[in-house]
Amino acid sequence: MSTLAPLRLLREPSNASEGNHSNATVGAGGGWCQGLDIPNELFLALGLVSLVENLLVVAAILKNRNLHSPTYYFICCLAVSDMLVSISNLAEMLFMLLLEHGVLVMRPSIVRHMDSIIDTLICSSVVSSLSFLGVIAVDRYITIFYALRYHSIMTLQRAVVTMASVWLASTVSSTVLIAYYRSNTVLLCLIGFFLFMLVLMLVLYIHMFALARHHLHSISSQQKPPAAHRGGSLKGAVTLTILLGVFFICWGPFFFHLILIVTCPTNPFCTCFFSYFNLFLILIICNSVIDPLIYAFRSQELRRTLREVVTCSW
Repeated sequence: MSTLAPLRLLREPSNASEGNHSNATVGAGGGWCQGLDIPNELFLALGLVSLVENLLVVAAILKNRNLHSPTYYFICCLAVSDMLVSISNLAEMLFMLLLEHGVLVMRPSIVRHMDSIIDTLICSSVVSSLSFLGVIAVDRYITIFYALRYHSIMTLQRAVVTMASVWLASTVSSTVLIAYYRSNTVLLCLIGFFLFMLVLMLVLYIHMFALARHHLHSISSQQKPPAAHRGGSLKGAVTLTILLGVFFICWGPFFFHLILIVTCPTNPFCTCFFSYFNLFLILIICNSVIDPLIYAFRSQELRRTLREVVTCSW
């Protein structure tokens, strides 16, 4: 049994028949094209870890008034999106297990209706998670390059409008995706959205790193601390690599899968790539586990609040 229903629908193109799939598997290299048999327990374990992590982030931000700012509201929304990915995944898996073991008996029409609801929730959370990664990048860019004007640019009202717009757009787009998931036009829009987010984050973070490097270079030329300069540049490069590397590794394979569905649905090597679909889903769930480590837990104020939440020091 596989998970993440709306993504499962995209496991392979609709025009790839079983015969084509079998021939492609044999022609492309036999065993290598068998894919990976990922146990349901791994999906459940990662989902639970992500749920706990992101729930702690949301609780800490709500608890500490010092964290009631647009920056942390965006991080909170990212945590909610990742949390919904986990909840939806766990709910769908439990629902399917109950049906498979006969514990839950429903008419096919009701099953389809329930599946559509879960599908929409998962797709909405995935799209909103991607969107808030972009929003956080823009917010950090404004913080660095327009520091003196930040509070006039990113007002609370604009932050609320941004968050509401992301959630609304995510819900509408996920509904369209569920209704027309076989359409290449819809897939191209989804691919274009990912590429836009990737380019946006690349441009903004590299520009921010370049500014930080220039600032360190200016300091080193005045105070002559070459070791500190090299250390600061290395740390900035590592941070940039982690941010963009995690984003690309976790999301890239799934969207490359979609590109292959559109461009070469019956090619033997593309069909072979399709067989690793469950691995791509695991990477998406892993992103929900890693996001709090990158965007939330690095804040000293938030870590202090997390300790208070965990120890129930309310």
